[in-house]
Amino acid sequence: MSDLRDRAVLLSGATSGLGRALALRLAAEGCRLAVCGRSPGKLAALVADLALPADRLLARAFDLTDRAAAAGFAEEALARFGKVDILVNNAGANLGKASVGEADLAAFAAMLDLNCTAQLALTQPVWRAMARSGGGRVVNIVSSAARFSVAGIAGYTASKTAFDGLTGVMRREGKPLGIHVTAVYPGGIDTPFRAQARADYLRPETVAEAVVGLLRLPAEAAAHELVLRPPVEDNFA
Repeated sequence: MSDLRDRAVLLSGATSGLGRALALRLAAEGCRLAVCGRSPGKLAALVADLALPADRLLARAFDLTDRAAAAGFAEEALARFGKVDILVNNAGANLGKASVGEADLAAFAAMLDLNCTAQLALTQPVWRAMARSGGGRVVNIVSSAARFSVAGIAGYTASKTAFDGLTGVMRREGKPLGIHVTAVYPGGIDTPFRAQARADYLRPETVAEAVVGLLRLPAEAAAHELVLRPPVEDNFA
């Protein structure tokens, strides 16, 4: 297994849930971190818990759908660390549940923007830098919703399926560049975003541990996909 110490990692959606668990786990591995999230308060709390020296941490609060801000953060991370070895596109959200006939088109478009287009805006500067330097790893946190259709979540499913399609193209284009691209498809995770706790769902720390395991694989291993579901779920073929 590869040592992650001193690897430069850019992680989006780092202030809560899986992203927060990942940030803490990567810090424990000795990584240098560039983390972002939308809430300044949550970001400040994360920075305090990470307790990393200034030269090993870059933290910025902004809305990822601000494409200039997303690209600017990626460029800042590259300038701070000289490179980004690993990019984890974790940010995303379900902005509303609705049937096809009742879906609000503005919310639908907003989910496509956040869950797919914004991911590309953040990725592009890092991708170009990885291509110049001979490679790297990209992990896209998709969703099991992209693999199994569930009624009532049209916007979220469509946006995550779009991100899944983008991930496949990234994997194909990254191959000759030495960029390994992995899609992670978590099922239900027990996070504060849920209206009520779900102890029978995956813990964020469990998913974070699995992602770190992927990142520690040697360069000879290109893990294309990882599907994680809590045993309580049966949304698979």
